[in-house]
Amino acid sequence: MTHAPFAARLTRCPIPFDAARGADAAARFAALAPELRALLAGAAGCSPYLAGLMAREAAWLEAALQAAPEPALAEVLGGLEAGPGLPVALRIAKRRVALLAGLADLGGVWPLEAVTGALTALADRAVDLSLKALVAEEIRRGKLPGAVPQDADTAGGMVALAMGKMGAGELNYSSDIDLICLFDEDRYAPDDYHEARAAFIRVARKMTAWIGDNTAEGYVFRTDLRLRPDASVTPVCIAMAAAEQYYEAQGRTWERAAYIKARACGGDIVAGERFLARLTPFVWRKHLDFAAIQDAHDMRLKIRDHKGLHGPVVLEGHDMKLGVGGIREIEFFTQTRQLIAGGRDPELRGRGTVASLAALAAKGWVPAEVAGELTALYRAHREVEHRLQMAADAQTHALPASAEGFERLARMMGEADTAAMRAGLRQRLERVAALTEEFFAPGETTDEMPDLPETSRAIVEGWRAYPALRSARAAEIFRRVKPGILRGLLRAANPEEALRQFDGFLRGLPAGVQLFSLFDANPQLVELIVDICATAPGLARHLSRHSSVFDAVIGGDFFAPWPGAGPLRAALAGQLAALPDYEAKLDAARRWAREWHFRIGVHHLRGLVDAAEAGRMYADLASACVAAVWEPCCAEFAAKHGPMPGRGAVVLGMGSLGAERLNAASDLDLIVIYDDAGVEASEGKRPLPTRTYYARLTQALVTALSAPMAEGRLYEVDMRLRPSGKQGPVATALERFRSYQRTEAWTWEHLALTRARAIAGEAGLAAEVEALRREVLEAKSGGETVLADVADMRRRIFAAKAPDGVWEAKIGPGRLQDIELLAQSCALRAADPARRVEAQLRAGLRSGCLGKPEEAALQEAYRFLWRLQAGGRLLTDRPLDMEQIGEGARAFLLRETGMADLAALASRLDAATARVAAIVDRVLEG
Repeated sequence: MTHAPFAARLTRCPIPFDAARGADAAARFAALAPELRALLAGAAGCSPYLAGLMAREAAWLEAALQAAPEPALAEVLGGLEAGPGLPVALRIAKRRVALLAGLADLGGVWPLEAVTGALTALADRAVDLSLKALVAEEIRRGKLPGAVPQDADTAGGMVALAMGKMGAGELNYSSDIDLICLFDEDRYAPDDYHEARAAFIRVARKMTAWIGDNTAEGYVFRTDLRLRPDASVTPVCIAMAAAEQYYEAQGRTWERAAYIKARACGGDIVAGERFLARLTPFVWRKHLDFAAIQDAHDMRLKIRDHKGLHGPVVLEGHDMKLGVGGIREIEFFTQTRQLIAGGRDPELRGRGTVASLAALAAKGWVPAEVAGELTALYRAHREVEHRLQMAADAQTHALPASAEGFERLARMMGEADTAAMRAGLRQRLERVAALTEEFFAPGETTDEMPDLPETSRAIVEGWRAYPALRSARAAEIFRRVKPGILRGLLRAANPEEALRQFDGFLRGLPAGVQLFSLFDANPQLVELIVDICATAPGLARHLSRHSSVFDAVIGGDFFAPWPGAGPLRAALAGQLAALPDYEAKLDAARRWAREWHFRIGVHHLRGLVDAAEAGRMYADLASACVAAVWEPCCAEFAAKHGPMPGRGAVVLGMGSLGAERLNAASDLDLIVIYDDAGVEASEGKRPLPTRTYYARLTQALVTALSAPMAEGRLYEVDMRLRPSGKQGPVATALERFRSYQRTEAWTWEHLALTRARAIAGEAGLAAEVEALRREVLEAKSGGETVLADVADMRRRIFAAKAPDGVWEAKIGPGRLQDIELLAQSCALRAADPARRVEAQLRAGLRSGCLGKPEEAALQEAYRFLWRLQAGGRLLTDRPLDMEQIGEGARAFLLRETGMADLAALASRLDAATARVAAIVDRVLEG
């Protein structure tokens, strides 16, 4: 193994070194001894501590220097064993690892990560062996109820969590170690709980003494247990359940940040990892958590106040960890970004500072150049920190207070010019402050409140009483963003109307801290909410109930090209697979779908996609949701009643879903078809007859999609297009479906079949159902009563429901439903498998059902009516009323339909519907 940086590093040091001495790494490492001894114990007295270690461990060092440092480290750690002699053995190991790390660090043989990793490896080994040895003693003494000697291998369910730098593998040269000691209470009977708890408290206290007491042999690590829950009143080891309850009820942001680096390091590692997994929702919020910025800023100020670290950088005595521009600034910057985004992206949940900065840069949360610069600054700061601590094995972060101290630090840094070293150090501190301060401290807003009309001022004054602004913290953050919001609203086509819509949005918010923090950190979202309030009041009302969808806007790919149904399904399925709980999967699907739904609406609203593209996107999204939810739904059902009997089932999308043309408010028409393959019942804990099995499975799917949950519902589901409608079973056997379609189905059911499309389920069965669909269309295409039946259906539809106002685009003569009905009849008469309206109309032209002028007129009218319908459903969930939707919404509809004003739009609507109605009348009469 070679160490290329070795010779180059020593040429920077005021240590005479001949790079030609020793051709291999071991010889070069051995060559360190005389030069470093001179440096450490010479006139400058750079590190009396290391010099003393070299003298005390001279014999061991002479042997160790004959090898590269990694094997020497492995030998030291590997030689440790649990037993009564462990405390002394650990102290000897500490001396040797400290000496090895110090020499390798000063000589440039190891980079920073290797130095901190070696120290952390020793700490892990010390904690793990101590816990197991002490628990074994408690078991031997009969003090751990129900435990046997073998339980010592897992410390009887006790675990130590490494926190802070130890958890991240980043221990300082003279660091203390932060631990949280827990035990798994589930391993003990309720009556034994208190006795076991007392035993683990004794173990924790003895462990800290074994590791932390300073004896004639020295000490291993100073140990701090104060990061545990409510440390002032809780014992040094507590039950996992109690800790979990504390974090759920009282956990604070600084504790969330601390758990970013938490790692099970000793004892029952498996139990510790389970505990950390259960704590995931506490540490990593499911929404982007920009409120963490203010929390981190407040923590920084409290630390500075407590330590008296305010003011400009003065190198003498400056705290390299907590002071301005110090290490903690970089760590806070990194951890806060992780807290913001790590709930949505597990790849941002790393423990190490350098690795986490790289991950944040890769995901676009930190500019790559900033991450690179902070990484270099962090490494440089940590190097200074290590040199300070090497001097006397002191847990210090303070720069020297004297010129002599800076001379010593310069020599240990390998710098011959002390003044240049000081200048570089100051520059690095100031650069860290410049890169991080703006992120943490937005400061007072310099924006002035715009002048408002009296009526508008009255509305704004009323905001103080809204639930979202009742907390002082929410009000403070909102005060910073309010001027920008009001200026944006004043630029709307109708400012007063836009302000009223924003007022409705604000009134409906249950809380404001998270959302206002999001606005504060991302001004582009202010522009978006203003745009929505000025244009789409229905969407604004929806957002007040589901403001978390704003997270998606800054997630990185909000304006990326549409991925399509396949990638969407794979993405959602991957998210659901990572969740163990069924209800958690359903809630996650609702959150995920809501964000994508919002994305489509924003793209449509801003003209990035047209109505036809938006219709396809909504259909892709719905198909992906049904397909992804179908799998865990089936798995959950199979866990109770066994796997699907026979060949399984397939879910058909009918109506607009089958035709891949949904709007923002569409429900889903579904049919479930199964093939029992002669199997009469399922095989499971609670077997069911096959027909009952698939009926209940279908009901479970409908519930999974439509049941109101904490995150709302996915879709309303309509199953009435199944054979026999409401009277038929909710799931249909394949042979029954085949027989029904051939011999019993009405024409309207054959028309519905023209748009059927498999969206989930067994692939082979889906192909067979598609073949059956085409077979039925072929068989029924020559039916003499098709046109008469369609005409009768049309009359029934018009009699059942009149158009909702003059701007109705869907229901009524000459409107969308009329065109769709005629298109389906064309596909049926032509036996064409096309599902989309446009393709079905072209099939009608090819088969002679439609003339060319008729087909062209229908296509043009369909495009126009769909734009009006899709645009209206995006703007409001009520019948379209041009007076109520507002000026911005009217402008959007005029843009969508290409009309100059409402009069032109009304004229075009009348002309189009009249023309379509006449064509449909003529075709059906023929």
